[in-house]
Amino acid sequence: MSPRPALPAALGVPVLALLAGAAQAASFAPLQWWPLQILGLAILVSLVQRAPGLRRAMAAGWAFGFGWLACGLWWLYISMHDFGGLPAPLAAAAVAALAGLLALYYALATALWWWLCGRLSPNHARPSWPIAASALAFAGCWTLAELARAVLFTGFPWIAGGYVHTDSPLAAWAPWIGVYGIGAVAAWGAAAVGLVLPMLLRGSAAIGGAIAMRTMAAPMLLMLGGSLLPQTFTEPAGSLRVSLVQTNVPQDLKFDPERSRTHLQSLADQLASARGQLVITPESVLPLPLAFMPAPDWQALTAGFADASAGRAALIGVFLGNDTEGYVNSMVGVPPADPASADLYRYGKRHLLPFGEFIPPGFGWFVTMMNIPLSDQAHGQSEAAWAVAGQRLRPLICYEDLFGEDFASSVVGDQAATVLVNTANLAWFGRHMVQDQHLQFSRMRALEFERPVLRATNTGATAVVDHQGEVTQRLPPLVRATLEGRVEGRSGSTPYARWLAAFGLAPLVAACLAALAVALALRRGGHP
Repeated sequence: MSPRPALPAALGVPVLALLAGAAQAASFAPLQWWPLQILGLAILVSLVQRAPGLRRAMAAGWAFGFGWLACGLWWLYISMHDFGGLPAPLAAAAVAALAGLLALYYALATALWWWLCGRLSPNHARPSWPIAASALAFAGCWTLAELARAVLFTGFPWIAGGYVHTDSPLAAWAPWIGVYGIGAVAAWGAAAVGLVLPMLLRGSAAIGGAIAMRTMAAPMLLMLGGSLLPQTFTEPAGSLRVSLVQTNVPQDLKFDPERSRTHLQSLADQLASARGQLVITPESVLPLPLAFMPAPDWQALTAGFADASAGRAALIGVFLGNDTEGYVNSMVGVPPADPASADLYRYGKRHLLPFGEFIPPGFGWFVTMMNIPLSDQAHGQSEAAWAVAGQRLRPLICYEDLFGEDFASSVVGDQAATVLVNTANLAWFGRHMVQDQHLQFSRMRALEFERPVLRATNTGATAVVDHQGEVTQRLPPLVRATLEGRVEGRSGSTPYARWLAAFGLAPLVAACLAALAVALALRRGGHP
């Protein structure tokens, strides 16, 4: 029996993995240092490869995931402490608990990879193809963990690895394989680096170089070769003048009944002065459900859209519903010249946020402590796009735009949406990091579906993103203003949109399982 490692050595691997995970968090917006992700994952692979047992491999994966997610999701503390009223230690513990639970996916991924591939011997005379297969297997294990985080328990794929690459060479793969496919290619490349570099440092340069070339050829070709593929699958579908309203109402004052009149008047002024054919407000911009709003107030708010000759329409964030059926976080479309119509366009949020918008079983006590208004909402049902001035708009409320698989059917077919609209209220989470992260996610959706994305938010990031994922206009954060811009709609569908709409995420799961099957076959055949 081999002696147990000394305590400092045993702690060193998790600490290094934790720091590598923190480096991955820095690779996302606002820093967007995407090479850090490749470096961080390569370090993790090298650490897990040398783990003396399954538990150590699992601990390294967990530490990496915890460092990544705790550093990338720290802003949740603001919502729970500053606005939810939780004591600081409890709010910090809640963020740590969430990061720790989500990190279990990656702990299982590294444990599975270690079990499949084992420790790689430094014997460089061996064939290189099992090492190449090991790198591929890591990508399969890692991507299965990413997909599990995106799907299980309603999913929480915030800062999934593929989002790092909105500005890297891998962005060219977005219309083909989407964010999780990009994440898989990045993990494959990082694993190849993490497996090959130690061999080059330890062994013969000639033998190690040959192994490196064979191991890294495929992932490097994928990482750098996406730009050689066709990149344009959609066509212009006309333009639309838009006004994106940023109200900048502090979250602690948003639902203050004594200030509701002031908020409504300020919003009415912004809507009246907006110049676009379409005016879009942030999520839940009205301080009370529409059913409770006096008719004169609604008429005053929408008076600027009653002139048919002006042809102006509005998309307004409001809660719909009642005490019996529940309240739905919604966007109401006010058509030109008919703001009082009973047939207003209605879109209800379908993918709700746990704890903030619905209460998971057994956690009512926790949500009650935070005293969040409308924290247990009903699910919306509408999927149809809204036709305005020759464009078809597909609303997405807050973090719904992280779930491309949920609305991929909206961007294929004859009646496909030509413009995506995301409305949000990120005032819950402060200014730093969260706004830029969410804008990065919207940019990825634009790349995947080749659709422009209009973002109207309370405090930021209010922006126009074109179909190539470029931010063409953006308001500064934390200001009350209206972004006046123009957007070009797009028709047609990307390969990713078509297969995602038809099969969901199943093809990616199948590809990951195929990679693991190769590794398992090698393992049974006696290879590492």
